[in-house]
Amino acid sequence: MESAKESTTAGDGSAAPPTFGVVVLTQGTRPEDLQRGFASLQAQQGVALDVVVVGNGWRPEGLPTGFKSLHLEENLGIPAGRNAGVPQVSGEYLFFLDDDAWLPDEYFLCKAAQLFQRQPDIGMIQPRIEDPVNPDAPQRWIPRLNKGEDTKSSNVFSVVEMAIVMRRDVFDRTNGWPATFWYAHEGIEFAWRVWDTGYRTWYAGDLRAGHPVIDPRRHEEFFRLNARNRVWLARRNLHWPFSWIYVASWTMVQVARSRRQPEQLKPWFAGWRSGWQQNPWGPNEERRKLKWSTVFRMGAAGRWPIV
Repeated sequence: MESAKESTTAGDGSAAPPTFGVVVLTQGTRPEDLQRGFASLQAQQGVALDVVVVGNGWRPEGLPTGFKSLHLEENLGIPAGRNAGVPQVSGEYLFFLDDDAWLPDEYFLCKAAQLFQRQPDIGMIQPRIEDPVNPDAPQRWIPRLNKGEDTKSSNVFSVVEMAIVMRRDVFDRTNGWPATFWYAHEGIEFAWRVWDTGYRTWYAGDLRAGHPVIDPRRHEEFFRLNARNRVWLARRNLHWPFSWIYVASWTMVQVARSRRQPEQLKPWFAGWRSGWQQNPWGPNEERRKLKWSTVFRMGAAGRWPIV
C-alpha cells in the first residue's frame, strides 16, 4: 500500500497510481474481522491509499502503521460516522468499508479506478458481495428489482453499504450520507443523490467484496428504522405524488411480506408513524428534493422512484 500523499508523478516519470481516501467505520466490537479488513487494504496493488479508522463511540487501537484514527465520543450512527471520516482523508476517489467486510482481490481498488476511467459518467460503484463460507448470498445484496445473476453488472438505484467506491467530487456534490437515518436505507438515498448529480450508480458484478451473511431482521429495531426511513426517504427526496406513491407501495410490500410473521408489523408501523411525526432533516441541513429531470432520468434508466 502506498501513501496517498506521494507525488502525482512517479520517480521514473510514469503516471502515479489512483489515489483513494478510505473510511473504515467501527465500534470496535469485531476485532478479528476488523484486522482482516485492514490486511485486505494493505494488500491492495496499483493504488495509493489514505486510510482513516472512525471509532463510532470507540477509540481506535491496534491500527496498522500509516492508518489514521478518528475517535467519535458517542455513536453517531452509520451514515454520520462515515461522513465524519471523509474530511480526514485525501484522494481522487473514496472507499467506504464496513468493519466486517474485506477485499478478497488485491487489485479491487485498481479495477474500480479503471472502471471510473472507462465510464466517466459512473459516480458510485457497489461490487458483488460474497461470503466464502456461505455461498447462498442473500438476494438483497443484488440491488435490483429483477435480481438476475449476481455477476451481471447494471445501473442501480440503491446500494448495500458494506463496500462502496465513489468519486470524491461526486460525494461532495451529494452532501454526503443522510446523517439522520442512523441505520437502514441510507444506501437508497445516497444512490438517488448520485443520480441527482448527473452521474450513475453502478452495480459491478465483476468486482468482489467479502462480507459474512447476517440476518438484520433478528432485531425489532430493524423493522422500526426500516419503516421510519422509508417515509423519510420519500419526504426528503420526492415531490408529490411520488412521495405518497412510494410510501404506499412499500407499505403494501411490507404487509405482504409479514403475512406469515404478523408480529413484525407492530414495530414496523411504529416506525412508519415516527416517519411522519419526526423531522427527517438534520440541523442546518439543506432541504432539497430530487430534480424532476432526475426522476425521469431514473425512470428512463430502469426504475421509477415509486417502489
